[in-house]
Amino acid sequence: MGKHMVLVGGGHAHLTVLKNLEQFTGGGCRATVISRSAYHYYSGMGPGMLSGDYAPREIRFHVRKMTEDLGGRFIEDGVIRVAPGEQILYLKRGAPVPYDVVSFNTGSSVAFDTPAGPQVRSVFPAKPIENLLAAREAVRRHLKRGHLNLCVAGGGPAGIELSANLRSLVRKEGGRAEIVLVAGDRLLSTRPERRLKACVERELRRQEITVIEGRRLAALDEGRVVLSDGSTLQTDLVLLATGTRPSKFFRESGLATGDDGGLLVDETLRAVSHPTIFGGGDCIAFAPRPLAKIGVHAVRQNPILLHNLTAAVTGRQDYVKYKPQRTCLLILNMGDGRGVFVRNGLVFAGKTAFRLKNHIDRGFMKKFQVSGEAG
Repeated sequence: MGKHMVLVGGGHAHLTVLKNLEQFTGGGCRATVISRSAYHYYSGMGPGMLSGDYAPREIRFHVRKMTEDLGGRFIEDGVIRVAPGEQILYLKRGAPVPYDVVSFNTGSSVAFDTPAGPQVRSVFPAKPIENLLAAREAVRRHLKRGHLNLCVAGGGPAGIELSANLRSLVRKEGGRAEIVLVAGDRLLSTRPERRLKACVERELRRQEITVIEGRRLAALDEGRVVLSDGSTLQTDLVLLATGTRPSKFFRESGLATGDDGGLLVDETLRAVSHPTIFGGGDCIAFAPRPLAKIGVHAVRQNPILLHNLTAAVTGRQDYVKYKPQRTCLLILNMGDGRGVFVRNGLVFAGKTAFRLKNHIDRGFMKKFQVSGEAG
């Protein structure tokens, strides 16, 4: 029997491998995909799902069906520990899974510890993306009762897009809401472009969103949020977009990790501590240089992982390197059919920017929605 390749997570960086899974299964290799959900949602279109511009079926991939159609085995579960010496994956519910080669694309979670209890029933972390669907339905339901106080925590691209699309949702529902974006130290603190910040600020004013800089979310309480200076805001619903962090199990399993706990990989996307382990997307720490947690890297890692996983299971070992681009196109979905475009110093806002983003996103979905998701 051939080698056993396991993919943990059906995220963006694994899509090309998944689409070409028959290349492995047809060649005598066993392939198993372990994912917490049968579907994977595309984060780039998540804010548009929040506003109702996209239906859930338009922004998701049917990972289970894609896997099984191409001869693989799908396990709906989560990995909680890796035993790299024995090459075994331990699952949350199911039996342990041995592997010859494994690749992780488990994404990340919001970097804020949400306490349990009734005070957080209306708190929605931006990841996993399915949470945004639940947030949309909660907003629609609460708007029937009258005016809402909505809070988004996080001043990066995700927080900005979620704030703007919350406003679009409220308008579509004919409701009224005060929306506050708690941006932390500064809006877009990781982006140096002054023109971009000014452009985004204009768009947020147009959407009647209040931006608070110099303070961050410190705690959640019933019906309010507590900020870092001790002040409070009354809230009916909170969306958390306060940065991301990988799963703890890499570090807890004794694998080499980066500062944030992500799986430390070399230029070939192979774990520096264990050559039978690979990874891509938000869950990795790229040893040559830090990478921004943006989808473009996961998307561009697709062909690298396909080639290098093939090299690993066949024994060729002709690995290729991932060479991240220095500058990346960024288009923010600012709601109401508008966007903010930035690349290489060019910054502009308007409907043209959103049309371009929509065209790129729908093209990406069409490429990988091969299992009847949109039907």
